[in-house]
Amino acid sequence: MSEQTKHYEEKMQASIGHLAGELGHIRAGRANPSILDKVMVDYYGTPTPVQQVAAIGIAESRILTITPWDASLMHAIEKAILASDVGINPTNDGRVMRLVFPAPTEERRKLLCKDVQKLGEETKIAIRNIRRDALEKFKGMKKASELTEDDLKNLETEMQKLTDKYVKEADAETAKKEKEIMEI
Repeated sequence: MSEQTKHYEEKMQASIGHLAGELGHIRAGRANPSILDKVMVDYYGTPTPVQQVAAIGIAESRILTITPWDASLMHAIEKAILASDVGINPTNDGRVMRLVFPAPTEERRKLLCKDVQKLGEETKIAIRNIRRDALEKFKGMKKASELTEDDLKNLETEMQKLTDKYVKEADAETAKKEKEIMEI
């Protein structure tokens, strides 16, 4: 691996990491604590992630439990969940809040799969854009006589191999999520 391509490989790895994070937010019918990553609770006037004010656990495969460390936050957490795009109404018994994830219908599964495919395609486009940027930089270096023709060809080949590798990873991530969605 050459020093010139290392920076671009890190960017491609970051794209895959972003894809994995986004796929984690897709609600596939199973209880998944990452669904609450973007939910912010008004904690004494400061927007705070729900994970920092409550313990989040999985009671059953479709039930997520939220136990606030400060009982007075129960209403604020419930309000934040209702205001978010989670799409589930919490049930509250005064001490523990439960989010019950319904089993998705066949139509909903197909829509979720389309969303997953869209995210995968966006990631592959980002990876290809990184390759394009790298190739443009390498061609500029060749023009400035910083690279030889052979070096340019080697770097182009190396970037293509990296691109192929990370596109396959993106495909694998999306296929895994689609399989998870269809198995529910």
